[in-house]
Amino acid sequence: METIRLEFQPNIKAKILELLSSFSSDELKIVPERSTFEDEKRMLQSRIDKINDGTAQFVSFEELDQFLEETISKYED
Repeated sequence: METIRLEFQPNIKAKILELLSSFSSDELKIVPERSTFEDEKRMLQSRIDKINDGTAQFVSFEELDQFLEETISKYED
């Protein structure tokens, strides 16, 4: 199967669903989009912008490893 994303005005939703309901479930499956898609898109764009404008903060692998070891040791006992 293939997947497409449709954007439409709310007033034509009934017409679109009526058309799509003429197909069998073997031919077409309506998959609701996650409600957080737009939020995730904005968050990722914000991170890309920070990388591009040089304000993103990075850590080395060693710094990450040390942070994770410290965090794990707090909860081991």
